[in-house]
Amino acid sequence: MESVRVAVIGAGFGGLGAAVRLRRMGVTDFVVLERAGAVGGTWRDNTYPGCACDVPSHLYSFSFAPNPRWPRSFSGQPEIRAYLEWVADTYALRPHLRLNNEVTGARWDNEELCWWVETNAGTYRAEVVVSATGPLSDPQLPDLPGLDAFPGRVFHSARWDHDYPLRGKRVAVVGTGASAIQFVPAIERQVNELTVFQRTPPWLLPRMDRPTSAAERWLHERLPATGALRRQLLWGIRELQVDAFARHPAGMRVVERLARLHLRRSVPDPALRRRLTPDYRIGCKRILLSNDWYPTLTKPHVRLVDSGLREVRGTTLIARDGRSVEADAIILGTGFQVTDLPIAHRIKGVDGTTLAEEWRGGMAALRGTTAAGFPNFLTVIGPNTGLGNSSMILIIEAQLAYLQDFLTRLDTLAERGHRRAALVPRRSAVDAWNERLQRRLARSVWNTGGCDSWYLDAAGRNTTIWPGTTSEFRRVTDHVELAEYEVMRHG
Repeated sequence: MESVRVAVIGAGFGGLGAAVRLRRMGVTDFVVLERAGAVGGTWRDNTYPGCACDVPSHLYSFSFAPNPRWPRSFSGQPEIRAYLEWVADTYALRPHLRLNNEVTGARWDNEELCWWVETNAGTYRAEVVVSATGPLSDPQLPDLPGLDAFPGRVFHSARWDHDYPLRGKRVAVVGTGASAIQFVPAIERQVNELTVFQRTPPWLLPRMDRPTSAAERWLHERLPATGALRRQLLWGIRELQVDAFARHPAGMRVVERLARLHLRRSVPDPALRRRLTPDYRIGCKRILLSNDWYPTLTKPHVRLVDSGLREVRGTTLIARDGRSVEADAIILGTGFQVTDLPIAHRIKGVDGTTLAEEWRGGMAALRGTTAAGFPNFLTVIGPNTGLGNSSMILIIEAQLAYLQDFLTRLDTLAERGHRRAALVPRRSAVDAWNERLQRRLARSVWNTGGCDSWYLDAAGRNTTIWPGTTSEFRRVTDHVELAEYEVMRHG
């Protein structure tokens, strides 16, 4: 057994960011528990062809660890994963990493005021647990009749089978989300036939990507202030967009016209254009960026089935409208378990209730970070912290400031009482926070746009999106309001 001050779960952006913050505030007795054999999180797992970020590189990176050498405006998966490896090395995080340590359970001890964290490699005793597993870590697999008996190859885009050759195969893709619009154009030249099953078409805008010039990289490296200015400009543009998403969905019509123009320029066939035109307001689902998705769907060996996949019978795939397609391989671009986080089933709070049971009526956390009934437990990228138009790294850094103040408050309470203390959010504070969020979300494009998105849980509640600017989120998480918490003391 290893006893630590803080146990961080996950070594993606959130977990590594938490580790850097802990070291910078002088906390060295912590571990980062990672189920895989390397850091990187979603950028380690998603290795599908064409995988890249849809947020500009200079904004999709830590403010305290700028990278002046990004090769493109929008970086690919290999560059982002390399960046995270660099962060782990530069900030001396390797000694704190416990790789191949999958958390199988965590239990709060009311007597000792600590967490007992069980992994497949051993037990850890921690004063504080930080869950940084992220919402894009566990694939969402569709419940399709006959899929298990499909005689060909089946894999999810986040678990890409690089050992399976696609050349000359009949490939079916299920889903048309952010991953599919990247890997479908990347594989279409390899396959003999490509069928895309679409339930709902996404809204697309052009991807304004280009290589970063040597002059730009030289300037940002020699004059770091220029890189910081570039980041601020990218951030400011996105801050100005939030009002349309959150308060005035009708204002999204201007963006919708740009998306329709992009579609019309890319797809000459009016019949295919109609099948690719969404019937919901733009912004209701995440707006996707691509220059080659539409042209790919016009290729003679590519077929769009716009009624979704109903069942699988042997090598025959049956669409909801009865159309059938033969396939040698099925690639699932069906997203992730966002509103039912698997880690929540493994965390037990003060009364033995799991976090999943606490969230049975919908995920809810005070300031997106702490949950009622779970002392000294913080979530990075928790409920209602997601963004529809900007970089999640901004949210992560705001939550890390909250984590720092949380630990400082614990130290102060312990000094005053000369014994260990814990903080657990009052249920009334969690409820009041969540009610305010839901009132704001009720008029947003994410709730009123007429789509069924992964932002909504099974009950139709938006438990994912933050309905404000990132600067507002930074303000509401810059310190811990002790009035929102109950103090637990040892003994």
